[in-house]
Formats: sequence, structure tokens, C-alpha cells
Amino acid sequence: MPLVPASGDPVLQIKDVDLVRDRRLLLEQVSLRVQPGEHWALLGPNGAGKSTLLSILGAYRHPTRGTAEILGQLLGRVDVHRLRGLIGQVNPHHPVQSQSRTVHQVVLTGATGTTEPVPRWTPTPAELDRAAELMALMGLERLRDARWANLSHGERGRTLIARALMPSPRLLLLDEPATGLDVAARERLLESIDGLRERHPDMASILVTHHLEELPASTGHAMLLRAGRVLASGAVDDVLTTENVSACFDHPIAIHRRAGRWTATAGRVPQRPAEG
Repeated sequence: MPLVPASGDPVLQIKDVDLVRDRRLLLEQVSLRVQPGEHWALLGPNGAGKSTLLSILGAYRHPTRGTAEILGQLLGRVDVHRLRGLIGQVNPHHPVQSQSRTVHQVVLTGATGTTEPVPRWTPTPAELDRAAELMALMGLERLRDARWANLSHGERGRTLIARALMPSPRLLLLDEPATGLDVAARERLLESIDGLRERHPDMASILVTHHLEELPASTGHAMLLRAGRVLASGAVDDVLTTENVSACFDHPIAIHRRAGRWTATAGRVPQRPAEG
């Protein structure tokens, strides 16, 4: 049976998920439903459970309680190795053992789902065309033969996104893709993410970050996590409010949105009028 959801079915459906490790409750009653073409932000302070939740969404962990359906398949009843191959995953700490690998070689590992080229494996003409298309999409044509060791953080980030897109995933998971980038590199990366979302309208994505400034303008939904629990979830303008974000980070933070992008500054949180 193909590991793809039927048209119109959710790409992700997480219901009442708990995750316990070493007697610690890392996630508690987390639910999330993501439809094709939706782009979610997952935010929260350090230790909130963002990366832990992402590991379930990427089929690397199973929930202790609750259910997790990914691409229409229930974790616990599916070959996770096959499922992972259909999910695009971007980790800024992606392990490239040989620093002499070129951008082209790293992108092609997305076709095999490995961190290094597979011995005696030869890409097909279609896979070579796909790699060239994705490098062009991410602005990497001139860096095709550049060595991994010589790339900037931003160039590595765009290379890893191209790699993640090799299997034409229905779901793209981005774990803090702007980590370590300067302002210019961050803006180029976010423009690239907006562009690929526009070109792949059925692809869903979830981007994890600590910083609202790192959210692409195409973000339409958001979830706030605090201490492993969902504080708010839904349409982005309903979730990313001064009140919600201040409660999530336990600090007064004023939220502003201009030209589709967000800024967060320390500021007073408006007080609700007294009842009575």
C-alpha cells in the first residue's frame, strides 16, 4: 500500500500524545492536525518539547500514549524506515562525515536517505535532473562543486533543504534552519523557503524555532509549546499574540507583524480589565 494520504486527508494527525522518557513526562496531551499545503511554526522556550515532538512527526520516536498518523500511516503499524524516506527533514547539525563532499553529492544523498553517498550507487538521469532543479531553486547552481567544509552556514542550510526535497516529500520538517545565520543569510534562506512553498502548493511544512523573526511570511499556522503542553494552536494571527507569546516564554513580549513578518520586543503586556 502506498505511504501517501488520500487527497484531502491530513498529512499529520497527532491525538492526545504523551511521551515519557526516564520517568519524565516530556510531552503531555499534545494534539496536532496538519492539512496538505499548510505551513506551521512550532515555537516555545528551551525545554518546551519542540524537538521531541518533531522526532515523533519525523517517525524517529513513538508516543508513549496517544496516536500519531503520518502520511496516513499509524506509528506502530508501519515500516518507519520506508516512511522516513517520504518525509523531508532539515537539521542544521546534519552529520556529513567527509567534509570534502560537494554540494551536488550532499543533495543527491536525499535520493537514498543516507548521510553519505551509497557505495556503488549510481543516480538515475531523473535523479540528476531533480538535484539540478532543486539546486537552482535554492540558488546553489554556482556552488555545485563547492566542498561542504568551505560552505557558509546559510549555504549549508539551503543545501540541506534541497537534499530534503529530493524525494518530493508531502511533508517537510525544518528544525531551526536559521541557526547561526547572520541577518542577510537568514533573509535569503527565508525567501528560499517562501519560494519553494509557492512552487509546491500541496506540500505541508513545520518549522521549529525560538525566534519569531525567523518565520517565513508564508507561515499560516502556529503552535506554542510550554513544558511539554500545548499553550495555543491554530491560525497564526490567533496564536502569535502578545498575550500568548508572553505566557509561553514567561516574559512580557510585545508582538508586531508588518509586511507578513513578525518582530518580538520586550514590552508591557496589556492588562485585562478587572471584572465586576
